[in-house]
Amino acid sequence: MEPLDERRRRFAEIYAACHDPVLGYVMRRAENGHDAADVLAETFLIAWRRLDDVPAGDGARPWLYGVARRVLANHRRGERRRSALGDRLRAELGPVIRPAEDRDGSGAVAEAFRGLSEDDRELLSLVGWEGLDAGEIATVLGCSRNAVRIRLHRARKRFARALADQEARESRAETHHHRARVAKGEHA
Repeated sequence: MEPLDERRRRFAEIYAACHDPVLGYVMRRAENGHDAADVLAETFLIAWRRLDDVPAGDGARPWLYGVARRVLANHRRGERRRSALGDRLRAELGPVIRPAEDRDGSGAVAEAFRGLSEDDRELLSLVGWEGLDAGEIATVLGCSRNAVRIRLHRARKRFARALADQEARESRAETHHHRARVAKGEHA
């Protein structure tokens, strides 16, 4: 084990270099800012405790993404357990009108992306939002580079299909709407 001053210096360097990217990673995946702050703090606490396991140099960021991913998963499981009683009570009290889901994007691309599985969204996000390569993604997901390449290829194909389907639905809806307006105008 390193002397305490050396550990502090190394942790400070990792924190300074990785705080903003890890915060961005967590913010894009957490339900709200409070959850993101909790997950970020827990991620860096784990990094401090396991400092000897944190790879040197550029390897620290994907390692921290992997930690943050697991912390988020644990956080979500805890939230589901905590909300189980509330769900049972709402069911007992009768039907509840649920507000429309908040949407953080619109259009065919956003709809197609939301329609993918959580695993596909995470994989494509690691490439698109975090800018990671296959090796770094392998570190985050805890699998081989080859597995990442295969999963990424399949996720991209599913996304392309979902996007084509969504664009076709939007086109049909637009055509239907246009025909309805024309018909209404003819009968007016």
